[in-house]
Amino acid sequence: MLVFGLTVCFRTVGEGMFHCPSCGGDRRYRRRRGRRWITLFFLPVIPLRGLGQAVECRSCRTRFNVSVLRQPTAAAMSAALPAAMRAACCLVLRAGDPAAALARIRAVDAVRGYGEDAYTSDELAEDLHLPAEFHREEIARAGAHLAVEAKEWFLTQVARVALSDGSLSEDERRELHRVAGSLGMSTAHALGVILVAEGAIT
Repeated sequence: MLVFGLTVCFRTVGEGMFHCPSCGGDRRYRRRRGRRWITLFFLPVIPLRGLGQAVECRSCRTRFNVSVLRQPTAAAMSAALPAAMRAACCLVLRAGDPAAALARIRAVDAVRGYGEDAYTSDELAEDLHLPAEFHREEIARAGAHLAVEAKEWFLTQVARVALSDGSLSEDERRELHRVAGSLGMSTAHALGVILVAEGAIT
């Protein structure tokens, strides 16, 4: 008596770290490809169509669509945020007076406030020589994953750097709007944040 059936078999095609929505933290994952098989005596013998790929958390075993890998890990975000603040501070400093002592001190403090405790004025001086396009990419990389409130706070800190040496110049104001644009904020939204920052300083 022959016993036929159907089953689904998965094989691992990749591994790595991801942010598991179920666990709520960084976890190891397996990227797995599924395929239906006809079984004979419960053994897969004839392959049928593929079922695509899924991401399986190694901790909770929950499976997700591969699009979950687009979400950055907590470790990646902890590195991206100070890098973005370094970039934004450089852009507004160059739009104003890069040599202004108070603004440079405030810039270093802002970067340290985002987790890079060992950041120094010497590193800031080196960062100031990097291309503007590089800085904008760093900001956009972090901004793509920030909540609205986090974007507002980020822009506020950058505005305070620009305001450290006095009122905003037109160049500084334009640069703040460019930073906001890299974060994914609208012009009106950015204007509101900048005006609140100016009001808090004056």
